[in-house]
Amino acid sequence: MTGSFAFSGERFFSWIMLIIFVIFIFACQGSAQTVGITPLPAGPPSDRTGVPARAAVSSGGIAAEIRSLVELGTPPFLLKALDLIRTRALEDTEFGRAMITVIVYMIQKIYPDVQIKLPPPDPPKTHEYTRIFLDAEQGKYTYPSPESTDFLEHVLPFFALLSATHEEAFLQAIPDIQKAKQLNPNSALASYFLGIAYEHSGRFSEAEAEYSLAYELSHDCYPAILSLTRIMNAAGNREEALLLLSDLVTRYPDNIAIKREIALAYYRNRDWSRAEGTIAEILQRNNRDSEFILMQAHVLVEQGQFLQAQSPLDLYASVNANNRLYLFLRARIQAEGYRNRDAALNYLRTILKTNPEDDEAVIYTTRLLMESPRKEDQAEGRELLQGLLKKESHSLTVLSLEVEDAIRRGAWKEAGVYLEKLLRERRSSRDLLFAYQIERGLGNNDEALAYARELYERDPANDEGAVAYVSTLIDMGRQTEAAQMIESRLSSLPGGNLKSRYYYLRSRLRKNEELIMNDLRSSLFEDPRNLSALIAMFEIYHRRQDERRAVYYLKQAIALDPENPQVRRYEAEYSALLGTL
Repeated sequence: MTGSFAFSGERFFSWIMLIIFVIFIFACQGSAQTVGITPLPAGPPSDRTGVPARAAVSSGGIAAEIRSLVELGTPPFLLKALDLIRTRALEDTEFGRAMITVIVYMIQKIYPDVQIKLPPPDPPKTHEYTRIFLDAEQGKYTYPSPESTDFLEHVLPFFALLSATHEEAFLQAIPDIQKAKQLNPNSALASYFLGIAYEHSGRFSEAEAEYSLAYELSHDCYPAILSLTRIMNAAGNREEALLLLSDLVTRYPDNIAIKREIALAYYRNRDWSRAEGTIAEILQRNNRDSEFILMQAHVLVEQGQFLQAQSPLDLYASVNANNRLYLFLRARIQAEGYRNRDAALNYLRTILKTNPEDDEAVIYTTRLLMESPRKEDQAEGRELLQGLLKKESHSLTVLSLEVEDAIRRGAWKEAGVYLEKLLRERRSSRDLLFAYQIERGLGNNDEALAYARELYERDPANDEGAVAYVSTLIDMGRQTEAAQMIESRLSSLPGGNLKSRYYYLRSRLRKNEELIMNDLRSSLFEDPRNLSALIAMFEIYHRRQDERRAVYYLKQAIALDPENPQVRRYEAEYSALLGTL
């Protein structure tokens, strides 16, 4: 019993000593992980130690985990790394200060729209990353050493190129970013930077592939998808790009960078109504954004809201009053909004003085000159037209000018001859509108309705087509259909030239003369230069034998379009009264 007891006591003592030893070892290891952090290992654990990455992270502890998160390079991972640095009280260590600097720099440069308060960076003065950032701020690219296996040493120098424009600057960085991708294939940041380098080097298909990969690796790398949609738009894949942007704006509803891109997409697609709302939202955040101020003016002009477009153009004038689009929009407002041909021609001549080969400005100038009542203007317009006819590439555009001129003169058969080629080779919405006008002028209501319907069905949002269709419905006595369309359009229009035209059309459906006059007054309130409404008001007072008011409206009509056949007929009839009343 005694011997047995002695043996048991020795074993008990041995077990006690073993337990104390194990506790001591674990206590030492825990202390090393929370306090004695080894600063900035030279590269990824798997490349440096020759052991699998998972084992290396375990042995590297919190430092390796933070580094791994930073290398992934998207906001959730960067913010998680920042949180680990805070919760582990690493802000004052060299490693923590270096990583905070990297995180803050990445967020500010790549994700500036992330709305979160960031700590002020305090980079270690002698650290390699600090030197890279200082060089980047001066636009200097810092090459990593050939033997470096540090992922960040290969990607951080790229920040020096974010504002670069020369292809050579990006070509030099491609090998380093490719090496970074090898060091960490899961990093969206590396693929995004490589996409930028390829795009600026003109290798667009490769850039598209890298941007797509970056987004696949992390949907939080939204700058990659913004860059991808930019390439798609340039390649003409606008609808696909818009779908990607629509998904992004759903996921990031408050991200202004995404809103800017989707506004640009609507603008490029000429989706004016959607563009208007998105642009207005952007300008609510920054009402001095000159690019979007000019876009807003353009969108308003395209929708016939000429008076409303004046305000953003006045704002933009202080930025660059010589901008080509600014001058062209001013010309359109004067010509289409105020019917001030001379003022419009002054703006157009300013454009042509700088660039005589600006086809859009030449064609618009030609049209205005040919519409002028002055013989010298018409001669100048015809001279410009002859010059345009010599440019084979613009033959259809110039031919449309010939058609317009014939329509304006009421030469319907002549216009029809010119139109045949346009319908055969192009059949654009504008060509269909010409066809409608010609057939209506010839009194062929069935043919006019067919062209108007084709134009309207092709694009129901096209107001020229809708107005043509409604007008023909009225001509053919289909009042109910016309009234439904007019009321629908009037309820959705904010005002301006287009609303004026619908008020005039509604006046043609009225039976009561007072209601007719109310609509005509509303039409002239929206657009005081609506020729059809002015003639209609003249005709009412003419029937009433109220010559003073009749002359008042006729004089305005003559001032607007003295060559209009209907106006000329009334002018001849009232020639004796025009000089006395």
